[in-house]
Amino acid sequence: MPSEAVMKQAMQAYIDTYNRADADAVIALYADDATVEDPVGTEPKVGKARIAEFYKMAIATGARLSLAAPIRASHGNAAAMAFDVLLDMPQGKALIRVIDVMTFNEEGKFTSMRAYWGPGDMEMV
Repeated sequence: MPSEAVMKQAMQAYIDTYNRADADAVIALYADDATVEDPVGTEPKVGKARIAEFYKMAIATGARLSLAAPIRASHGNAAAMAFDVLLDMPQGKALIRVIDVMTFNEEGKFTSMRAYWGPGDMEMV
């Protein structure tokens, strides 16, 4: 199981590389057989090819992420972070308040990402 420090560093790297619009670096944080469910309740994207498609599309929107609270680790192989997504939509700027929960493999790679946010967590700003 990865250490608390490794999990928190990977979560911070996710924020940092996303904000640099470096899709390849974000994708590199994932294990080959990982899953992404964003938002929870949608069909999971399974494997690096589908995850790559998702992040290339997401980053192309120009969205930027900012932590809303410190990253939290666990006594197991999971960590969570609350953050805000600011993005331009056809209607104007939008803010989405999100909590991501990631699980990790022994190498410290994400094996799953689940993004918790619903319609009420999105507002025009």
